[in-house]
Amino acid sequence: METLITKKTSLLGETESKLNKQVRMEGLSAFYYLSMASWCETKGYLGSAKFLYDHFGEEQNHMMKLIRYINEAGGHALAPEIANLKYEYTSLKDLFDHVLEHEIAVSRAINNLADHCFSVKDFATFTFMQWYVTEQREEENIARRILEFFDIITEQGQGTWEIDKQIGKLAEAIKKD
Repeated sequence: METLITKKTSLLGETESKLNKQVRMEGLSAFYYLSMASWCETKGYLGSAKFLYDHFGEEQNHMMKLIRYINEAGGHALAPEIANLKYEYTSLKDLFDHVLEHEIAVSRAINNLADHCFSVKDFATFTFMQWYVTEQREEENIARRILEFFDIITEQGQGTWEIDKQIGKLAEAIKKD
């Protein structure tokens, strides 16, 4: 049943569809991090687990922000189906290599969505997406910083333990910001 709320919208159907794809990507990100956090915790990487559990919640918030925007704009946000998560990694570095790859993919998706909004002159949604553009730059920078720990500290001897400890400290520093 159409109501006055959903009958009138400036949100184009194509834009709504693209926003819902981003909802799915943010949901996938959340559960991707949850799966990674669980793997870390079972391997004793408690600093990394903390970092990734925190990111699970952050990605859920990103998803909810999109859902609320779509619905408030008169569209219909769809809860994402999440499948095909990765549950095993060969090492802590392997896991964080995947984090960076994933964050770059999310950045590309967000940039494409912002580009679409600009091209169809949906400036309200374009402006809304600017928060995500900025957030993604930060997410990529954090993932790169974590991978630098592996280069600087190395995994030799107690290196992996120290890297995990530094990732835990990074998680605490991010929370304070």
